[in-house]
Amino acid sequence: MTASGITAITKLRQAAGLDHLQSIVANLDEGIILIAVDETILWANDSALAMHGAKTLADLGATVGEFRKRYELTARHRAPLGHGKYPIDRAMACEAFEGVTVEVTRAGMVGPEWVHQVRSLVLTDDAGAPECVVLIIRNDSAQFEAERDFDQAFNANPAPALICRLHDLRFLRANEGFLDMTGYEEDDIAGKTLYEFDLFRHAADRELAKRRLARSETVPQMETELDLPDGASKLVVVAGQTIVLHDVPCMLFTFADLEPRRLAETALQHSEERFAGAFQLAPVAMVVASLKGHRLLNANAAFHNLTGHDDGHVVGHTPSDLTLWDTAATRRRLEDELAKTGRLNKAEAQIQTKDGTLLDCLVSAATISVGNDPCALWVIQDITERRRSELELVAALDAVMQDATWFSRNVVEKLATLRTPKTRLTGGDAASLTTREREVLVLLCRGLDDAAISAELSLSRNTVRNHVARIYGKIGVNKRGEAIVWARERGLAHPFIPRA
Repeated sequence: MTASGITAITKLRQAAGLDHLQSIVANLDEGIILIAVDETILWANDSALAMHGAKTLADLGATVGEFRKRYELTARHRAPLGHGKYPIDRAMACEAFEGVTVEVTRAGMVGPEWVHQVRSLVLTDDAGAPECVVLIIRNDSAQFEAERDFDQAFNANPAPALICRLHDLRFLRANEGFLDMTGYEEDDIAGKTLYEFDLFRHAADRELAKRRLARSETVPQMETELDLPDGASKLVVVAGQTIVLHDVPCMLFTFADLEPRRLAETALQHSEERFAGAFQLAPVAMVVASLKGHRLLNANAAFHNLTGHDDGHVVGHTPSDLTLWDTAATRRRLEDELAKTGRLNKAEAQIQTKDGTLLDCLVSAATISVGNDPCALWVIQDITERRRSELELVAALDAVMQDATWFSRNVVEKLATLRTPKTRLTGGDAASLTTREREVLVLLCRGLDDAAISAELSLSRNTVRNHVARIYGKIGVNKRGEAIVWARERGLAHPFIPRA
């Protein structure tokens, strides 16, 4: 040890209570290193040794020069510090500093191994000359690890976020999620104040946000629109949470993009407007009802015209309230079928108007959503006039078919087809007919009346009538024309052979 070092120690030991002072300093959590003015490292407490991975004072190095060879120091996230830039060098130059953060790595190791925050203290003699330099070190490694983890999470988090320093409301960071959402570059935001890049310009609770920021308090969730670099805007939800980043109080703003929701709501609104227009202008009666309880929510003009019920007697009521169907059984049949299959297609039913008139209808229905509520759209087509016309036509054809001997077979079959739809002649079994009943049926198809069949088969007219009645019962028809169509559909009608 040099003479000046011995002199310095001698003077320190002469100070009152030096042994007690050393005991206190030795047990501090902060590291303490004493350096003589000739750059000799005089002493270090256990905390300082541990912060450098050293077991003894010799492991630190006997001098400042040896310390510099054994430890590589870098500023946070920067290049290694050069000669004269180490905190120990600056302290030896009698520079007073505090809050200097460095990353420390032992020679030959891959680092950084520790993060230190260092401040200096220069001890002087009675004449004011430098006598000893003290480095006071705080181990910020755990905080560094936490901040590094936060930085990684902040950058990797897909949720858009910004960090704003509270004391001057200046933005420090923007993560990839925010840049992707808005189209900004980080340089467009970092360094700007909250007044230059105003997140709350379009917020309804702008004043509340300003008050919370002024008091460094959490900013609650609120909707706002962000101005984008292309001149457009984006609807978002923003919230602010206070954090400490590198010992600096900050506000972490997080965002949720509401633009897809706004676009969906706009599209839904347009769709509902188009539906409402088509619904009201539709020439057939239509109503919208809830699936649960079948309460009527809307009805178009055609429905009001058909039933005689106005909006005041429709909306909010059920079909039972209106006695809309002819019977409760009809209502249950239609509602059960819709619940089972999710749709109805031209089901025949009768509805009852406000004045009690029964109308023949074809009823179709499908499940739809109105907002988030499951509903049903009912379409009711009035076929009363058409059904009446059909019945009148059938009655006229029945009268003609009473004596069809003077019609050709083709004409008879066409008249029978017009008189009765094919879909109604589905009953009966050809195998149930006897040979004689088949013969009678073939002659019916040729257009012969009972008298002509009696003569053709040498049977009494009574017997022919009995055969015809049995044929009707077996094949499920009631009229001669229906029997002819039934036989033709099953290939039982022989080609027409005119009588001589």
